[in-house]
Amino acid sequence: MSQGPRSGLAAVSSALLAMSRHLEVRDVLKTIVASARELLDAQYAALGVPDDHGGFAQFVVDGVSDEQWKAIGPLPRQHGILAAMLHEARPERLADVRKDPRFEGWPSAHPEMSDFLGFPVRDGDETIGALFLANKNCAKPEGGCGFTEDDEELLSILAQHAAIALTNARLYERSRELTIAEERSRLAHELHDAVSQKLFSLRLTAQAAAALVDRDPARAKGELQQVAALAAEAADELRAAVVELRPAALDEDGLVATLRTHVQVLDRAHTARVTFTGNGVRALPAAQEEALLRVAQEALHNALRHSGADRVDVTLYKRGQDTVLRVTDDGSGFDPSAVRRAGRHLGLASMRDRANGVGGTLTVESAPGKGTAIEMEAPGG
Repeated sequence: MSQGPRSGLAAVSSALLAMSRHLEVRDVLKTIVASARELLDAQYAALGVPDDHGGFAQFVVDGVSDEQWKAIGPLPRQHGILAAMLHEARPERLADVRKDPRFEGWPSAHPEMSDFLGFPVRDGDETIGALFLANKNCAKPEGGCGFTEDDEELLSILAQHAAIALTNARLYERSRELTIAEERSRLAHELHDAVSQKLFSLRLTAQAAAALVDRDPARAKGELQQVAALAAEAADELRAAVVELRPAALDEDGLVATLRTHVQVLDRAHTARVTFTGNGVRALPAAQEEALLRVAQEALHNALRHSGADRVDVTLYKRGQDTVLRVTDDGSGFDPSAVRRAGRHLGLASMRDRANGVGGTLTVESAPGKGTAIEMEAPGG
């Protein structure tokens, strides 16, 4: 390393702190790779987490552009040097990886790599990943720097802490999965106990109304009004329960893709034109993504069901360091203060609660005949 002892120690300390700061596995992997590349002054860095089928469940790179990564093609298999690190659990330091007898080539779009340093990431006796670097940046005009024993020692320290950070992240995600499973089970019981009872009452009341239609129309009318009330209560309880479930698409696709798909479905299902624009928003913490999605869903529901809008636009963008969601429509609009006085909230209270719950703010702009704009601003992104 070109840094002095004090600055080098500070850099290592910063990298280790950064690793421990994240709880999402993908974020941890990205931080590990970026830290290793920066600390060891390499052109490329990568970390692969193996699956049980000879490939990689996750593979994160740093130093390769998105365009290059797409051109390279499918994820690598566990072969050659990567397989050696995973299966033999030993470090690999090579002056030129291309001259090693285990080297099996790479895709045509793959960048050229020569000097190579790799280290297994181990949790006890289990190898949970392979961390490797290529092309040591060299100050010598004639080249030939290569990775040193000091680099290997530093990477071993990073690999040990990477194992801790990755294991903690996996435990966190597993804990969250269990929590979600428990919550789904609880909601299933609630749906059975509450909604099914409402539906049973609704059925009996509807039968009573049918029996009274001919001989006592006035009483039948009263029973039908009760049917309507019970149906509304059942719908409210069902909606309240379902809203608490975190959509699986968020975990799989992220906020931008989930919102885009949701808007496309609504655009096809309604006569109003519904559009989505997402600009420069990266992955956010899970709670913020869920809050933004729920606010968007509530705002879209109001616009499409109550406003009579011909057009509804959803925009997600950066404002400084914050992420902003804006849902606008050209519908009938309303007086927000009158809505509060009348106790009709159109979901505004729940949207404010969701925004406040992640340290954000909710702003509502509307007036009769002027359409509505609902904006949520969340920190970070």
